Amino acid sequence: MMNSLANVQRRRMLVALLEHNPQDDVLAVLVDSESESDAVERLVSMHHIHLPKLANHGFIDWDKDSHKVTKGPKFDEIRPLLELLDDHEDDSADWL
Repeated sequence: MMNSLANVQRRRMLVALLEHNPQDDVLAVLVDSESESDAVERLVSMHHIHLPKLANHGFIDWDKDSHKVTKGPKFDEIRPLLELLDDHEDDSADWL
């Protein structure tokens, strides 16, 4: 489980789901401040690595056709950690 939270992109997406479910534009949230080439690379890695990993652990449900990401059946298991990260976002800029 903790391995799936080790990546900053996955943590940011999960924290975004705390307040926004379903999150149709979750990928846009993660790449909005990056250069176009970085954004494309990040979207590709989200699609091929990060979203499948989180879906396999049950933290998210991901509809590949509609690109919709919602909280999965095991999301509440990691909610306390995500809330802690969100509460201390300013203190933990490197974590998120």
